[in-house]
Amino acid sequence: MKKLKSTLILTLLVGMVFSVQAQAPYKHSIGATVGSMQAVSYKTFPTNHFAIQVDLGTKYNYSIIAGFGSTHWSMEVAPSFMYEGHFVKGLYGLVGGGFSLGFTWWPMVSYYTSYSPAMQIHDIMGKGGAHGIIGLEYKFDIPLTLQVDFRPGYFFQFNHEFIGNHMFEWGLVNLGVRYTF
Repeated sequence: MKKLKSTLILTLLVGMVFSVQAQAPYKHSIGATVGSMQAVSYKTFPTNHFAIQVDLGTKYNYSIIAGFGSTHWSMEVAPSFMYEGHFVKGLYGLVGGGFSLGFTWWPMVSYYTSYSPAMQIHDIMGKGGAHGIIGLEYKFDIPLTLQVDFRPGYFFQFNHEFIGNHMFEWGLVNLGVRYTF
């Protein structure tokens, strides 16, 4: 009898928690993301807790392969799909994942003369990958939101000849500022 009573109380509590219908903080937002990615950012809420964010821009990548560091730039589109839950007034937590698709290059400095170094682009390749996302978002009383997130991921590079250079990237921290409507 005691076990049945405990199970019934636990079921009621879980049901009450999941029956609370929190509203999405806004329907749409557009703005910018800066950090490891410099991008134009758009975010929408198709349902109350499910958000889709799409970033389009450049990214500075630092990756570690077999103990050696590699740096390169990429231009990519990176959609993220996330669950966003309410903590306290205006503050939301988010967790999810996504993918990226674009191209990448390694900047190389070559010295034609000792007086004028010139930047050249070396090895342009396609880039694809997957990433996680975890962060916080604060919605102000005005139509403005700030988001801080961390996006570690795994990517690969490819061209017409091969798929190679599989790498883990830390993604570092990004700050998003968006106008909400």
